[in-house]
Amino acid sequence: MSLKSFHIFFIAVSTLLAFGFGAWGVYVHLTESNAGYLVMGLLSFLIGIVLIFYGINFLHKLKHTR
Repeated sequence: MSLKSFHIFFIAVSTLLAFGFGAWGVYVHLTESNAGYLVMGLLSFLIGIVLIFYGINFLHKLKHTR
């Protein structure tokens, strides 16, 4: 596996992990009414969105450098 392929894989896994962690944080907030979990969940969703844009930018840059 090349470094570029690993980077794409790592971005995808990190994005899924961020959204999963965000969903868990929101779920715990709904069951325990703890605002800290809500903040953590929303920040994780934000990081997931940023990772999507980063992945798109990386693929765009990769496509134009060949």
